Amino acid sequence: MNQQQSIWRLLTACVGGLLAVCASFSAAAQTAVENVSSSVQGGVEVVRIDFSQPLPAVPAGFTIQSPARIALDIPGATNGMGRSAVDLNQGNLRSVNVVTAGDRTRLVLNLKAATGYKAQLQGKSLLVSLDPVAVAAAPVTAQTSAFAESRNRDTQPIKDLDFRRGPDSAGRVVVDLPSNQVGVDIKQQGQQLVVEFLKSTLPEGLRRRLDVSDFGTPVQTVTTFQAGDRVRVVIDPKGQWEHSAYQSDNQFVVEVRQQKNDPSKLTQGPGFNGEKLSLNFQNIEVRSLLQVIADFTNFNIVTSDSVSGGVTLRLKDVPWDQALDIILQAKGLGMRKNGNVLWIAPKDEIAAKEKLELESQAAIQNLEPLRTQSFQLNYTKAADIATQITAGTGAARILSTRGSVIAEPRTNQLFVTDIPSRLQQVQTLIGKLDIAVRQVLIEARIVEASDTFGKSLGVRLGGRPLNTTNHAMVGATYINPNVPSGATPELGINLGTTAGDFVSLPSSGAGGFPAASFAVSLFSSSLSRLLNLEISALEADGKGKLVSSPRIVTADQTKALIEQGTEFPYQQATSSGATSVAFRRATLKLEVTPQITPEGNIILDLDISKDSKGEVTAQGVAINTKHIRTQVLVENGGTVVIGGIFELSESETEAKVPVLGDIPVAGNLFKNRQRTASKQEMLVFITPKMVSDRSAAR
Repeated sequence: MNQQQSIWRLLTACVGGLLAVCASFSAAAQTAVENVSSSVQGGVEVVRIDFSQPLPAVPAGFTIQSPARIALDIPGATNGMGRSAVDLNQGNLRSVNVVTAGDRTRLVLNLKAATGYKAQLQGKSLLVSLDPVAVAAAPVTAQTSAFAESRNRDTQPIKDLDFRRGPDSAGRVVVDLPSNQVGVDIKQQGQQLVVEFLKSTLPEGLRRRLDVSDFGTPVQTVTTFQAGDRVRVVIDPKGQWEHSAYQSDNQFVVEVRQQKNDPSKLTQGPGFNGEKLSLNFQNIEVRSLLQVIADFTNFNIVTSDSVSGGVTLRLKDVPWDQALDIILQAKGLGMRKNGNVLWIAPKDEIAAKEKLELESQAAIQNLEPLRTQSFQLNYTKAADIATQITAGTGAARILSTRGSVIAEPRTNQLFVTDIPSRLQQVQTLIGKLDIAVRQVLIEARIVEASDTFGKSLGVRLGGRPLNTTNHAMVGATYINPNVPSGATPELGINLGTTAGDFVSLPSSGAGGFPAASFAVSLFSSSLSRLLNLEISALEADGKGKLVSSPRIVTADQTKALIEQGTEFPYQQATSSGATSVAFRRATLKLEVTPQITPEGNIILDLDISKDSKGEVTAQGVAINTKHIRTQVLVENGGTVVIGGIFELSESETEAKVPVLGDIPVAGNLFKNRQRTASKQEMLVFITPKMVSDRSAAR
């Protein structure tokens, strides 16, 4: 019995030893974070992270300037605290996040201000000492920002400086540095942005002032000069602006863009909407840098195995999506997005994969069974749709190489045979094309106004003197009293014309109206002498207006014509020598083609004619024509004057008796004056209006 108890105790001890050994191996395989605390030791802030067992080496880490963070990666560790966030809020430290991802755990120290750190191991704990944050009083007139510290010992020359126009009308100053160790300071002085490159020299060819106002960016001038052991670049923008800067290896770029005053959006770089950040890495692996971007955003980044290499990167107040674009361009990488997952790989690899997918899809389409589907069209002719879906080749063709279409005009249907995916595209296209065409009501008002004025002045002068015989006045006639009774009275001798007028320059009238006249007779007391004076004058003033208002309704992008007029006959000779009757038209015509723009305006191609009957000649009736052809853009319901014709004719004539008409004052009795003025004007008003319902066109 005692022997059995001894054997049992021996087995129990062996099993306990094996369990202890297994437990020790398990503990060695999994290092857990047990506690996180902070304290101040000798004026230095120290963050203490306690682990379940000592770490083999000080973990690698990096810093982020905006937002201020320190990240440490511990491979093969887990979170044993039961929580992922620890709020400390002591000194420069806000909180610590413990995040486990795969086979590693990341410690993120959230700081109030960016600073450096030193890490050391002490037993099972990791001590992270934060560098003091230097607080200096900045000048009121300048905002200084140290972009990168100077690490070069010797003074080196700047290689090149250039200005470019970026997207969204942003101005870019691109500087090629001799190395990535050159220190850079950026400060804003009033309305100028000053960039200084520490321990640098400027070659004579780069000491210049660039006038870049013609580029259409906020930047007007870029002045580069030497200032001690620094190279200073003064950028002079205009208006409200903002800037960002980044450096990739040996190339430094500062970007100035117009500030957007939209309070609902962040003020960031052109085309980028991510939260701004600042990064400063020296020869960091691209995969690790992409992981930093992934931790900063809500996207999951999947990196291809062929992505490798390192990069030196400095970013200052740059949106994270722009920072990712800079990294991809620097390493020749491409990106494809699927939901909240970003796949990053070399561009050749992405192109090869997409090509393989397209070839696979094409092979599947060649094996996919065909289907036939009918489409009933309402507003568009089936033959027109059939032409559109069969047009094009290659990728531009909607139907596949195996597809076919039949247009049936009697029922206005389409019968399409193709694979289901292409039938879906055809249905989508028909849904966009087979819609009711919008209509436009076009109203034209053609106004013709005339203003005429005429003035005419003339005289008639005549009389009868005594004859050689004794004459007597009977009524208005001189007679000889010695003539026997019953004989014809003998008239006296006339002086002048047979009517007794020796000066006849009467007014001819104007505007179709006869002239008014005023007559005066002068005679002697014995009625032996007679002088007749008749003055005729006319002043005519006429005004007229003719309004023509054709209107027509037509569909969008469809030519319409409305015409009204008269046909006048005339004779023309035939080839046989006989004559025949032909007709010439004098019409009022409105021909228009409207086009509705996406903004709701209307483009009109107009052809307007206004003909009228002219003078009658021996060959027939002449036609007076007025013609306008133009294209205008008019807002819906607006009115525009598209053109006009103005005619002014003036004439002034004078007829007089030589010598006598030149006598002052009295010479007016021997003159005839006429003055006429005629004004004619035609204006064309056009008013287009989109018709939303049938009642609007009535």
